[in-house]
Amino acid sequence: MANLLKYDIELPENVEHILAQDLWVSDQFTAQLLVSVTDPIKFSTYTSVFVKKGECECELDLIKYKIKAPCILGIKENQILQKLYVSDDFEVSFMVMSKRLTDSIFTLINTSSIFPLLNRTQVLNLLPEDIMSLNVFYEYVRDLISRNDKVYGYQTLIYSMAAFFYRDVTRYFSRIDDAFYTTQGRMSDRFISLVQKNFRSERFLDFYANEMSITPKHLSRTVKQQTGFTAVEWIERFVILEAKVMLRSSNMTIQQIADELNFPSQSFFGKYFKKSVGVSPKEYRNNSSSDPVAE
Repeated sequence: MANLLKYDIELPENVEHILAQDLWVSDQFTAQLLVSVTDPIKFSTYTSVFVKKGECECELDLIKYKIKAPCILGIKENQILQKLYVSDDFEVSFMVMSKRLTDSIFTLINTSSIFPLLNRTQVLNLLPEDIMSLNVFYEYVRDLISRNDKVYGYQTLIYSMAAFFYRDVTRYFSRIDDAFYTTQGRMSDRFISLVQKNFRSERFLDFYANEMSITPKHLSRTVKQQTGFTAVEWIERFVILEAKVMLRSSNMTIQQIADELNFPSQSFFGKYFKKSVGVSPKEYRNNSSSDPVAE
């Protein structure tokens, strides 16, 4: 489930209990519960966030989003969320799903014509009249999991969620202008997707240029024009973000983190991190009260 083990979030249930479930639902998550959350949060499985009130700004895998209710934010496995701003009236419901549940549902809906759009859309804006149907669905799902039906409970859950997808979610997507999706094929989008998958082992621009069959110079120039960051800066940002999450939310040693990120030595990792962040990995880990670099 969501990697919450060391984050300072007030959860209403025991974390180990949440992690053991296929689905955990909350419908009363407010801005007050997020006040103390300043570090990036990495999710280990799919989470659907229904924004009911207010607005926020966040970065999801370093892409900035301005989110305003009502909408659905889909957070995928291994994505990292960084809170930037949350309004005082911010209120969400969310579902944290196990990989088993996510895979089961996707198996039932992957033949839908909008399934590719679902995979490519992080924020889906809704109309005010959609709020009631989503609230009803959340109540229905909470009732299902509270019954603890060990014989048919899991099957009922996955088929109910698939039915909701075909009945309601497809309707939400049908309102979106197809022109929106043409921008998703931009070179920068493909590059960032490659970096998300390979930054732990590949930090040189030549690798990504070869994968995309273009020159490093053309790749760097285009990515800079479209995103405001150079291609090399994107690679460094992903490496540093992952390092920050590991330093703050895991018990891994700095040497283990350096190994995980494929640095030749702890010393090399330390220099790389300090050049970007301004402090050493050890200082960053110990200074939990603030982040010396504005995200």
